[in-house]
Amino acid sequence: MYFAYPYSSWERGLNENTNGLIRQRFTKGSSFENITDDDVDAVMYKLNHRPRKTLQYKTPHAVFFAQPEQEAA
Repeated sequence: MYFAYPYSSWERGLNENTNGLIRQRFTKGSSFENITDDDVDAVMYKLNHRPRKTLQYKTPHAVFFAQPEQEAA
């Protein structure tokens, strides 16, 4: 388990990067009262289907739902 110190954004790299990607769609100061479930689903889809260098350029969706390799009999 990992805990980052408060106000130490450099300790939360993936979290801060993801927040930045979300903020591209929902800019600072925008009202969240007008955001629909479809808007959230669209951003979630884009993030989960975006290739990541740390995953050898596979998408998080593909890695999460990948079938485990069958052991040779």
